Order: sequence, then structure tokens, then C-alpha cells
Amino acid sequence: MNTRLLFVLAGGASALLLGTSLSAAQAWQPDRPINLIVPWGAGGSTDQISRVTAPILAEALGVEVVVVNQPGASGAIGTQEVLNAPRDGYTWTANAIANNATYSVTGLLEDTDIDDWHIYLSVANVPVVSVPADSEFTDFGQLLEALKTRGAEITVATAGVTSSGGTAVAALSDEAGFDYNMITYDGGGPAAIATASGEAMVTTQLAVEQTELIRGGRLRALAVLSDKPLVLDGVDPIPPITDYLPEMELAPDYFGIFVPVGVPDEVIATLDAIWADKVMNSEAIRTYAETFGAVFAPSFGAEARALAMPVVILEACSSVERGEAVNDPSTIGIDCETRTEVAQ
Repeated sequence: MNTRLLFVLAGGASALLLGTSLSAAQAWQPDRPINLIVPWGAGGSTDQISRVTAPILAEALGVEVVVVNQPGASGAIGTQEVLNAPRDGYTWTANAIANNATYSVTGLLEDTDIDDWHIYLSVANVPVVSVPADSEFTDFGQLLEALKTRGAEITVATAGVTSSGGTAVAALSDEAGFDYNMITYDGGGPAAIATASGEAMVTTQLAVEQTELIRGGRLRALAVLSDKPLVLDGVDPIPPITDYLPEMELAPDYFGIFVPVGVPDEVIATLDAIWADKVMNSEAIRTYAETFGAVFAPSFGAEARALAMPVVILEACSSVERGEAVNDPSTIGIDCETRTEVAQ
């Protein structure tokens, strides 16, 4: 069942007072609520940042922005719902951009790529390898040795094969050469909670989905998939994965809101102006990022697309190396031999 959260505008008239730069550019005045479909369960990374961003957009637009959780098939079900909706500007989605850009490579959605979307990024997230507080593993080196010798016995909780946690453990497996037993949940939040409860031995979901459990002593963080330590208030710095796997290829995982190509031009002009004026200066999003271990990184348009491509290329080509690709990345303009984007 879909769960809905309505962000209701307080003080309707005040929403129109947006400042000179926004007012001049804003040509679209929506006359009914906007559905923001989050194709993952409540509490995960996409859901979290969507619920921080939605009130900002609602205030600027003067209508409700309705966050709708529609999980399934590693985000593909909710994403397809958006692609099937009328292109009138009233149905958006939220996700990690690497998912939307590579669903056709993994075969979850046919004939889609990054250029089917207008891209509005808000934060970059990093996966963290964590274990229950009472785990036998006290550092990543011990876990890595166990994965190499007992691989199929080690259960790893993720939100699915194309989720951030799923791609993170697959990348670790590619780099270090081990097997594992993935247990899939409807979102990163449930996967982290399940690990803290002892249902799984490890989770590789994003830091933002684990932070409170780490701070509360229910999860023990062993490594962050970064080349720098992750510093969170109240806990020891989390070591970078490069301490253990120094050659591992890494790319920031960007999250945001995406609007299908084909909506009226005035919708995009309005959202561009709001993103530049409100989101890129948002203290609420900045505070969220600093509190939960994300990177405040708003962008839109061509800049957002350029920032997204390294992780898109990494995910697309890694799926080939793991034997998970249904369609070759060349079908979305990626040459995995050179790890570059090419003209189609």
C-alpha cells in the first residue's frame, strides 16, 4: 500500500513572495498537488532527502507536494509509474541518479537512460559497511577475511541489487573477490534496521540510512566507501575503504528529484529557478547532510548531468563485469572499454 505524506502550505499568499530572481523566471503556477513518487520504502535515503526537499518546493510553488512511497523491483516499479504518467508536470520521481540512468542496462526498465529526465540533485551519499553491535567482526579486515573464506554464509542486507547497498557490496566483491548472501528489503532503512536486529550479518547501505543506529550503538560501522574517513558527530571517524582496498574505484552517488522529459517548458523554467534560488541555498538540506553524513551538493541541468556521469558509468560498467547486465551499456552511450560516454 502506498504511504503518503502531505506537505501542506502554511499561509498561501506568502508562497508567492519568492524574490525578484525567482518571480521573474517563474512562468508555471500549478493548480493542484504534485505527486513525488519515491520508488523505495519509507525511511531510506531517497525517502529522507525527499521529505526534506518537498516542503521547500511546496512553499515555493504554492501547492502541496505529496510524497508517495511505491517500492518494488529495486525502484523500477515507481519509476515506471512516473514514465507512464501524463507529461503535465504533476508527477515527479526521486532516486539516486545512477538508478534512473541505468535501469535499461540491468533490464528493469527498457529503453530509458539519463536523458529521459530533467535532473535536480540535492546531496551525494556514501555507503557504509556496518555490522550489528555484537558482531564477531570488529574491523573491516576481519570481515573481509571472513567474506573470502565463508562468503556464502555471510548475509548482507540491502534494498536490492540496484540499490546503493546492492551495488556497494557487488563492487566490494568485484574488488576483493568473495561471495556473499544478499537479503533484500523494501528500502535502505529497513535493511539497516534488520541488520541492527540481527537478521543479517552486514549491511552496505548508505550512511544516512544508518547514522542513528550507529550513534545509538546498534550498528558498528567498519568502513565507508570513500577515500577519506567519514566524520559523524558522536562516533569515532569511520575508516575509508581505501585503507583496506587501496585500488578500489569510487564515485559519489548523487540523489535528487527527476522530472520526465516532455513536460511543458514553463514547468522546467520554474523548477530551475526554484532550485537555484531556494534549494541551493537551503539550510534545511545543508543541516540534514551535515547531520546524517551526506554531502550538500545541489545542482541542476547540464551541471547536474555532468556530476552524475562518473557514477552512472561506474554502475553501468560494473554491472557488465558482474554478469548482471541485460543490455550492453553502449545502448545508453557508454563505452566500458574506455569508461567514457560516447555519442549515440
